[in-house]
Amino acid sequence: MKKIVIAPDKFKGSLTGIEFCNAVERGIKKHFKNVTIVKLPLADGGDGTVDALQFYIGGELISLEVNDPLMQPIHANYLYAEKEKLAFIEMAEASGIRLLKNEELNPLETSTFGTGELILDAIKRGAKHILLGIGGSSTNDAGMGMARALGFRFFDNENKELKGQGKDLNQLSTINTNLANSELKNIKFEVACDVDNPLFGPNGAAHIYAPQKGASTRMVEELDAGLRNFNDKVEKQFGKNLQNIAGAGAAGGLGAGCVLFLNAHLKSGTELIKSIADFHEQVKNADWIITGEGKLDAQTFSGKVIKGVLDSRTNQKLAVFCGVSELSEQQGKAHQIDFLAEIMQQAIDVDDSIKNAEKYLENAAAQFARHIKSAK
Repeated sequence: MKKIVIAPDKFKGSLTGIEFCNAVERGIKKHFKNVTIVKLPLADGGDGTVDALQFYIGGELISLEVNDPLMQPIHANYLYAEKEKLAFIEMAEASGIRLLKNEELNPLETSTFGTGELILDAIKRGAKHILLGIGGSSTNDAGMGMARALGFRFFDNENKELKGQGKDLNQLSTINTNLANSELKNIKFEVACDVDNPLFGPNGAAHIYAPQKGASTRMVEELDAGLRNFNDKVEKQFGKNLQNIAGAGAAGGLGAGCVLFLNAHLKSGTELIKSIADFHEQVKNADWIITGEGKLDAQTFSGKVIKGVLDSRTNQKLAVFCGVSELSEQQGKAHQIDFLAEIMQQAIDVDDSIKNAEKYLENAAAQFARHIKSAK
């Protein structure tokens, strides 16, 4: 046994990715003293991404007052690494659904303005590379609110200025770029986006995601028509058709807005983190890759961290440690999982498995080490 790579997602509500790595390392070293262990905590652009990025690039959490989705003051954080001039911003910090009460949810009224304010602060600090995670939104404004915070202006056909809320999509006639922040063109924007929905239509932003953001059937139709109008006006003014960009419909059309206003590239969140971790190089010559997340089910293999690990595997064996697995034996074999450990098998109940995840994970890693030692 020469080299083991530990590359997990977080255990939501229980362990960060690096805590997972440390627990597994301790378990393995009970049976292997001279093994090389490489820790590569991963994330998908949502919860846990700040922890993973700090592991690789350091940086500090910047806190500032911005506007929430309903334009009320709120404190939000983002990660900034001065040396790399890199910022990681989660739109959910300023424009997320978790910031609103159920009765406040209304994608006609909400705006991504606060996300734009976070981007503006990062630009002022000197950021040259901005990663934007766009999961968990409460908005359906195609990024107009964000763009407005960055100096873009939106007008209706009577030349009245629009605020950049969901309800403004239908009123949009022209976009003024004269006051747009001049630094935008000098910054590399990458967007962590793990959905491929188009901007509008039956699989678009409004039909698929707006109901969970508080939209009625009538509101969904209004928002969908608004996104069509937004795309028509953009195509007429800038010659860009945003509809067929995979992920344009993410976060209420923010995916499309990022392409238009930031000249951003939409990428898998996991792939973004893997590139920062230099994952492909780090796993070379490894005998085993260990990965894991809290719950293992059929969804695990569609765009999540474990799928990202599987896609990068060459001839390494794969071990998966999870809180609970809903995979059948056949599914495990289909994904070529060589060793599977479930924490729930050690725990009294779910609360116990969450509370003592670190201890149980260390036990599972020791069991894995015994298994591969005896298989030699």
